[in-house]
Amino acid sequence: MDANEMESQQQKAAGEDDFRLTSTAGLNKFTLLCALLASTNSILLGYDIGVMSGAVLFIKENLKITSVQVEILVGSLNVLSLVGSLASGKTSDYIGRRYTIVLAAATFLVGALLMGFAPSFPLLLAGRIVAGIGVGYSLMIAPLYTAEISPAMKRGFLTSLPEVFIVSGILLGYIVNFSLSGLPQNLNWRLMLGLAAVPAIAIGIGVTAMPESPRWLVMKGRTHEAKRVLIKVSDTVQEAEFRLSEITKAAAMDLGEATSSNHSDWRGQGVWKELLLNPSKPVCRIIIAAIGINFFMQASGNDAVIYYCPEVFKDAGIQDKRQLFGVNVIMGVAKATFVLISAVYLDRFGRRPLLLLGSIGMAVSLAVLGMGSKFLQHTETKPLWAIIVCIIAVCADVSFFSIGLGPITWVYSSEIFPLRLRAQGTGLAISVNRLVSGVMSMAFLTISEKITFGGMFFVLSGIMVVATLFFYFFLPETKNKSLEEVWALFEDKDTTDDDQRGMQMREM
Repeated sequence: MDANEMESQQQKAAGEDDFRLTSTAGLNKFTLLCALLASTNSILLGYDIGVMSGAVLFIKENLKITSVQVEILVGSLNVLSLVGSLASGKTSDYIGRRYTIVLAAATFLVGALLMGFAPSFPLLLAGRIVAGIGVGYSLMIAPLYTAEISPAMKRGFLTSLPEVFIVSGILLGYIVNFSLSGLPQNLNWRLMLGLAAVPAIAIGIGVTAMPESPRWLVMKGRTHEAKRVLIKVSDTVQEAEFRLSEITKAAAMDLGEATSSNHSDWRGQGVWKELLLNPSKPVCRIIIAAIGINFFMQASGNDAVIYYCPEVFKDAGIQDKRQLFGVNVIMGVAKATFVLISAVYLDRFGRRPLLLLGSIGMAVSLAVLGMGSKFLQHTETKPLWAIIVCIIAVCADVSFFSIGLGPITWVYSSEIFPLRLRAQGTGLAISVNRLVSGVMSMAFLTISEKITFGGMFFVLSGIMVVATLFFYFFLPETKNKSLEEVWALFEDKDTTDDDQRGMQMREM
């Protein structure tokens, strides 16, 4: 390598550092606005989780349904959301990220209206099924869109916003439960579920002001449009040009001849074959990491604990419904507080440290909750201090979840796949997330009746110990790396070392 080439590479490296340092100085307001609008879609799932935990108590009494029907009703949304998650990848590759967000909000709107006006259990279940498909779409597309418009140095914060809105929705659902619990039984749960239509309408309108993802535009060969979007979401024109150059080069390598011939013909074809039938070693590692973190997010039992928290504390000795909803509000405040802390510090400390801290904290909290539940099970007096210990343990569990698995699952899933595989790969991982969530929600009460709530919490604690080991060995750090650079973390080390030695030999 001659002196001119070395100087050129040094200038290029210095340019990259300058752009990244620039991005740390502040956050582009338009980028933040787009991320907020996209992430608002996630409030729909959060609201459903929160409001359903209370509404189901009134539904059970009003419609005279069994505990099995309650589990089917609660879990059906999560199981059917995997349909939306699987379809969302192909859909977003075909119609774009922005219109997929609109589709998600519209589908949930229909489901919310069906649930609010349902006169019977079958129609209520039908509404849950439709809403579940919308939830599946929103869970995949919100973090994906946000990751694709965000600069590397702020991507962790911006891509964790969907979890912030999920938690905000949960807290809103708890507050609505508490506020409407005094209304007649045939009215309160209908209002609780039907009010979800209001944010769905607002989201559908607000999202139309967002630009399309620049990376999707590049994949479609619409480079000039991508540049205009990047200028809006970057601090300088030079930064936009640099990001466009990175994206274009990555797309050319990723799509191969598809990008050099006719971009507009690409509709996501061949992705499932590469993901499932003939994956390379790096793609295998990415799939294991993405599916693993999504599996453990729901195997932790977090959704089930939230859905059935009133049942848990009813069993512990709290009988008054308003007191049960009050405990839910306390838990919601704890979740909201810690997810905001995690979002703010995610780009500073990195994904791995917060993920490991959260999973270890959950394992300990669930073990304490198991011991408290076992103690209350074997005592007739139900001492106040034991109930308080259980409340603190539940709040600690959901707080550690909000520090680690809650926001980081969405961040990590949306940033590790290469451009061509990103939408459908993320959809596959999140479909596993929803399947496990549905299974946990539908089996939680049944299993707890067999082994008690205390026994169930001990099982969940053991799962989190396994999760911690998985995260430590299989999930590399992605902090401060562009989406185009993250791919290198999963490549064969031998190949990378050979490339580096080859470069050193050429420089000599």
